[in-house]
Amino acid sequence: MFKLTNVEFGTQDKTILSSTSVEFETGKVTSLLGHNGSGKSTLIKMLARQQATTKGLIELGGQNIDALSAKEFALKVAYLPQHPPVTDGVKVRELVRFGRYPWKGLFGRYSSQDDHYIDQAIEQVGLTNMQDRFVATLSGGERQRAWVAMLLAQRSECILLDEPTSALDVAHQYELLALIRELNQSLDLTVIMVLHDINMAARFSDHIVALHSGKVLASGSPDDLMQQDVLHSIYGIDLDLFIHPKTGQSISYIR
Repeated sequence: MFKLTNVEFGTQDKTILSSTSVEFETGKVTSLLGHNGSGKSTLIKMLARQQATTKGLIELGGQNIDALSAKEFALKVAYLPQHPPVTDGVKVRELVRFGRYPWKGLFGRYSSQDDHYIDQAIEQVGLTNMQDRFVATLSGGERQRAWVAMLLAQRSECILLDEPTSALDVAHQYELLALIRELNQSLDLTVIMVLHDINMAARFSDHIVALHSGKVLASGSPDDLMQQDVLHSIYGIDLDLFIHPKTGQSISYIR
C-alpha cells in the first residue's frame, strides 16, 4: 500500500524523523508504537499528506503521493486525526455523510447509492439506532465509532488512525480495536494506526513498527516484537512477559 524510501522530516534545529525506509502491506493492520516524541504521529501525518516530507519519497500503490490530486488521494486513503474537529450541532448520520464528499464535490448531488453506503457504514459500526443523535451526546467509544463510520462511507482502500483509543477507557479501547480488526478482515481494509499500548497492538495487529527518537527501532510481527530485549529498547524499562492461557498471546507487564 505505502512505501517510504529515505523519508525524513525536521525543522532547522531539530530532526523529528530520521531517514526512514519502510513498507506497509495491503490488507493488513499495522500499528505504530513508541514513546511520546518518537515520530509516530509525524509519520502517519506524512502518510495522510497532512505533513510534507523534508526529504525522501512516499509512494502509494507505486505512485508518488504528491503526484495524486486531492480527490484521487481521498478515494484511496481516509484519515482520522488524534483530535477530530468539533461536531457540535452535527448528528451521527450527517457526520457519516461527510465521508461521501470526495466522491461528490461541493455541489454534487447525493444519490441513493450514497445513502446506501452511509446506511451500510453506520450499520457496520453498530450505530443504526443512534444515527439521529447529536455526536456530542455520544460516549467516547460511540463517538469514535461514528468517526470510523465516516471513514468507511468514504469507501477508501486504506484508513489512517492517529491514536484512536487515546481518550477511551480500557473496555472501549478493546471494543474499538476489535471493530477495526473486524472491518479489516471483512472488507479487506488496510489499516495503519498509532497506538500506545503494546498489548493492544499485539492483540489486534498483523505488523508493528516501533519508533524511538525519530528512528524505526524494530519492525515485524507481534511475536517478533514481544521480546523482552526489544521491549526494553522501545520503552527503556524492564518488562516481563507471560502467555495468555486462552489466546496464546504474549502479554507484557512491568516488573
